This record gives sequence, C-alpha cells and structure tokens, in this order.
Amino acid sequence: MTQPLHDPAPPRRAYRGHTALVLAGALIVQWACDSLPVMTELGPVAWPPAPIRTERLVLRESEAGDRAALIDLFSSPEVGTYIGGPRPRDELERTVPEVPGRRPGFFVIDLEGTVIGIITFDRRDAERPGPASPDAGEAWLGYLLLPEAWGRGYAAEACVAALGWIVDALPGAPVALCTQTANDRAMRLAAKLGFTEVERFEAYGAEQWFGVWSSVTPSG
Repeated sequence: MTQPLHDPAPPRRAYRGHTALVLAGALIVQWACDSLPVMTELGPVAWPPAPIRTERLVLRESEAGDRAALIDLFSSPEVGTYIGGPRPRDELERTVPEVPGRRPGFFVIDLEGTVIGIITFDRRDAERPGPASPDAGEAWLGYLLLPEAWGRGYAAEACVAALGWIVDALPGAPVALCTQTANDRAMRLAAKLGFTEVERFEAYGAEQWFGVWSSVTPSG
C-alpha cells in the first residue's frame, strides 16, 4: 500500500488455511510483519458512519486537525516497541497528508476532543496470489493508542465499539488479529474481546499469537 500512514505492503504467509496479518504492540495492534498478504481498503461499506459514541470515547472519521496527534502516535518510541520501532518524525511531517487516514475503516479515537489513537479495519487483496482462500473475507483489526492513554481501558472500550460497527458494516465477516505472546496487555485484550486462538508461530525472534473473532458478542 502507498497510503502515508501504512507501512509498505508486506508479502505473504499462511497459517492453517488463514492468512494472518501480524499486528502487535504495547497496547497496540498495527501493520508489521514478514511474509503476509497485501492488504486493501475495507471494501463496500457505508462511509463515513455517524460518530460512534461510547461511555467515554468517540470513534469518528479523521479530520485535518488530527494530523499532529497522528504524527505523534506513529513517531512515539513507546508505541513503536512491538512494531519495529517508531516512524521518523521528519518523514511523517513530509508524507502525512493534510487529512490523514481518510478511508473506509479508519477511525480516530477521540477523548473529550483530544485524539488518543486510532482503530482500523482492512481487507486482504483477493487478487493477489497466496495460499489462503481468496474468499475468506476476514476484516483485519488494528489499533494504536498514545502512551498517555494506556492502562485506562480505552483500547477495550474502543475495540468493542468498533467490532459492533463491523458486524453491521460487513455482516458475517470474521475479524483477524495477531500479537506477540510477550505482549501481555494485547493478549489480555484479545481474550476480553472474544478472539479465539488459531495458531502460535515464531516471527522476528518472538512467539506470535493469531486469533479470529466471528460476530461473538465481546465482553465489555
């Protein structure tokens, strides 16, 4: 992919009939892996949706005023811990567009008017050659939060709301998620959201966890 807020398109890897995107982070899940399929935009969904409101948060389409916060997010050393390191700030300043991430499936997480992170959904490009079934239809969940927002339950609250949205936007589509097993926060969140383990595997010198979620009501 060439969108400025995405890493270069990764190659392919199969896991027991699924094609997994390794999404890992310190209370984050993001685009970072080895042999994986090219990902595309989410597909034919009504976009943008009305802002999704939770008890404390708003999930909404990105705006021009979000640019500085998203550059902070992608250049944060803490955020980059499990995704290969932070993106260089000067690179982001050059490449991030005036309105970053404006595409179907890209939600900004807003806390009382302040951007604290993002949640994204993507789809695998079925036209690309690969071992996974091209009609698997998984939606790939990603999330990133600024360090000051960690440990307060915001990721769980936002992900529950986003999963509720994807059920209506793409009925019946399973959602895939991966993280390092060493990432205790992400592992606990995956379990809380109702993801079911499919496989564990070694990548980048660490054990990775791959799970799927299929329209099961997540716990809050």
